Amino acid sequence: MNNVISVSASTLILLLIPLLFSIFMIMTLLHVKKKNQLHKVFIVVFTLMAFWFIGLIAQITLSNKFNIDPIYFEYFIYVSACFTPVGILFLAKIFTHTKITIRRLDLLLFVIPIISLLVLWTNDYHHLFYKYYSVSMEYSEFGPYMFVHSFYSYALMIIACIMLIKYSIQNSGFFSKQSILIFIGALTPLLVNMAGYAGIISLSVYSTPISFTVGILCFALSAFKLQFFNTTPIALQKIVDRISDGYIIVNEDNRIIDFNKTFLTMLNIHAKIRNKDFYEFMKNSPQESEKTFSSIEKTFKQIKQNPNQTIILDRFDTNVNKYFSIEISGITSNRSLLGILILFKDTTQHMLDLQTISENQETLMEKERLASLGQLIGGIAHNLKTPIMSISGAAEGLTDLIKEYDSSIDDPEVTSQDHHDIAKDMTTWIAKIKTHTEYMSDVITAVKGQAVTLSNESDISFTVGELLKRVNILMKHELKNAIIYLNIAMKTDENAVIHGDVNSLVQVINNMISNSIQAYGGKPEQNIDLIVEKKDNYLVISIKDYGTGMPKHVKDKLFKEMITTKGKNGTGLGLYMSYSTIRAHFNGNITVESEEGQGTTFCITLPL
Repeated sequence: MNNVISVSASTLILLLIPLLFSIFMIMTLLHVKKKNQLHKVFIVVFTLMAFWFIGLIAQITLSNKFNIDPIYFEYFIYVSACFTPVGILFLAKIFTHTKITIRRLDLLLFVIPIISLLVLWTNDYHHLFYKYYSVSMEYSEFGPYMFVHSFYSYALMIIACIMLIKYSIQNSGFFSKQSILIFIGALTPLLVNMAGYAGIISLSVYSTPISFTVGILCFALSAFKLQFFNTTPIALQKIVDRISDGYIIVNEDNRIIDFNKTFLTMLNIHAKIRNKDFYEFMKNSPQESEKTFSSIEKTFKQIKQNPNQTIILDRFDTNVNKYFSIEISGITSNRSLLGILILFKDTTQHMLDLQTISENQETLMEKERLASLGQLIGGIAHNLKTPIMSISGAAEGLTDLIKEYDSSIDDPEVTSQDHHDIAKDMTTWIAKIKTHTEYMSDVITAVKGQAVTLSNESDISFTVGELLKRVNILMKHELKNAIIYLNIAMKTDENAVIHGDVNSLVQVINNMISNSIQAYGGKPEQNIDLIVEKKDNYLVISIKDYGTGMPKHVKDKLFKEMITTKGKNGTGLGLYMSYSTIRAHFNGNITVESEEGQGTTFCITLPL
């Protein structure tokens, strides 16, 4: 297999230039202080290319001089030739995903290259790689394993090319500078080698590494010159500059790597902020308060611990007189954190609209308070009338007993047993008075709590039993007048504790019971089921009636807006306020199931 190498000075120069370029790129990349995965894989690929060119130059200069068979230089050169396609595949994966996690399965990519080297190094014994070797490929005669090696190498190259071209077109457009460079870099080594094997051009062992160098040079220009290391593609910049929301992207080292013009305009920023430390930018920014800075810093730590979550902060910026909703989330690829996206949404108009709605609702809410107060007064009149009359009757009975006792003092016919009987009757009347006064005290406590709820709230703890006691007292009058029966089913411990304002919850339940009463349209002798049960760590209170039910279009909008089935007799504010109360003050939820003609069930779910 011994042959003489005859090359021109131009060929030697063509090998020296990419060698020097490879060494230059290695030195440049090694001086980068904070290297990411793409920096590192470029260093590996350029190192492989440098070894490749060193081996070829050694083959040219030393083979004839020392009469060494050129194939023995291939043993050194093929270390680069075998592993370069694998390196380019990893380069493509990192290029398109910014950051990857090396898995055990990826190590299988090195199996064929290692086998190729072993077959080549033992070629003299079996000639599976080369039957005859020549630096000119047209004179070489290949063994059967060469086709396995070539197929595998070209397969990796084609996969890498498809990944890079697809990524480039999707993110930069077909005719962008980035896409053109990717096309040239991906196709050059493939076309050169395929043309050589097809006999279209005369191919030597020097053609492949030179074509690879052209390709890798194009990738490097795309990555470094055109700033493809940014987490967001540069080609999308014109689009994101036009969106209404402002954003800023911070990398793992807390440096600002991208933003759009909307962000700068929104916060009235004129200074250059790219590549600056985000924390330093915030500290020096007049828009940032110490409280906001602390919140964002804390949020960053949470995002780095769990990159898949999104945290929303609200802020009012006095400097630009705007309200912002700030969404902070991690940018991930293959479960690796690439950076942090901070999205600024201008909610100023939304907040102004809410203020207007709040002002318009104030009148309706006041009417609802007055209606509730009217119900309370009616309840007081009924609930206190009966015990007061009973106490008055007891007082009359005690008056008669006192007169009887007074007249019997000097009566010789009155025995000591008679005195005991009179005392016993007095004790009975006093016990009745005590019972009625306790009931009146409970009514006053419940009514007082509800009256206070109309103006303010308090956050306390109370039991399920206490809650139902107040509901029963306050709804007794309305249920009795409508001749409706409230069936309470206690399926949990009545001493279970609920946290929040008991009076607010009583008002919500009473409002739903009132709605259930009205659902019967005045029809007496009907039932309402009040079921209290525990599900997991939640208390579920269900109010179920068997009345008219409600249409689907009403049910779908029930808690989203003020809607009612009562026509002019209702505002829809009761359920709307009830839902807001449960969500805001109990961190719970209200759901409804209803079918026309079958009835309605409201479920209040509260965390315990």
